[in-house]
Amino acid sequence: MPRRLSPPVKIGITGLPGSGKTQTLLRIIELLEEEGVTVGGMVTEPIVEKQRRTGFQIVDWMTKEHEVFAHEGMKSRVRSGRYGVNVAALDGLGARALAEARESADVIVIDEVGKMEVESEAFTKSVIDTLDSRKSIVMTLHKKSRNPLLQDIRRRDELRLLEVTPVNKNLLAFKIVYLITGRAH
Repeated sequence: MPRRLSPPVKIGITGLPGSGKTQTLLRIIELLEEEGVTVGGMVTEPIVEKQRRTGFQIVDWMTKEHEVFAHEGMKSRVRSGRYGVNVAALDGLGARALAEARESADVIVIDEVGKMEVESEAFTKSVIDTLDSRKSIVMTLHKKSRNPLLQDIRRRDELRLLEVTPVNKNLLAFKIVYLITGRAH
């Protein structure tokens, strides 16, 4: 049983593409789980074929269920760069992962809230419901994106935005875990 956590904190990790947002998030999850904290939510993993990124899958962190949600070979009316986007994966697995996390996790993670996700109304609503919950949240956000969901998130008073840089990315994970648990590592 984890010791009591600090009052809920909502943290947005920003950074340019390739700055290490997802790696930082995975390190935070690892550190929290070592402390006995239950983490739930959704992370994004690249799909790599022949040493080349061809898409992304979303993973429900608690159940490890995963689904392809963007791929070069996917036929979809929704496109993001060279990828076809599987909106149904977000409507279903993405929204469900967040709902389950609101029920039973201590800390909720949402990876890559960015341009791909906003095509899904169900997922967008699930993100807002999650932000409104009394749980600690760590999310990674596209730095430059102008979509309405991201603008709404950035305007929230309770959200602390922290930027990942090549210099701080190792320390940042520890700092965020400290903000959530109130304990230094």
